[in-house]
Amino acid sequence: MRYTLKLSDVIIGYSELEDRDPILGMASGVFRPGFGYELVQPVFRLFSESTPMPGGEPLDEPKLERYHAARDRLGLGLYDDAGERVRTSAIHIADYLEEGKGIRIEVLSHDLV
Repeated sequence: MRYTLKLSDVIIGYSELEDRDPILGMASGVFRPGFGYELVQPVFRLFSESTPMPGGEPLDEPKLERYHAARDRLGLGLYDDAGERVRTSAIHIADYLEEGKGIRIEVLSHDLV
């Protein structure tokens, strides 16, 4: 199933959310940016800049704090392929495109697992 990430009515991107962890209530997968991704990319790059290695430890705590505050203010919505909004408690995009390591999305939602 394809999920769509939106900022209001602007499509930010898509993912199949192919990986599931029922214990953590998390779904993740490859993220395919849409035309609207450029609107939110600076926020998600804050994370990548603060934590330069995927899965690594943060090297810049103040930047990481700015990332969390900015991400939480975005008000992103996740929608299933029927157009129904999925309840989520957090949406994170690990954008390591500039580093050549790709881009993934992680969603906390017990409705997906």
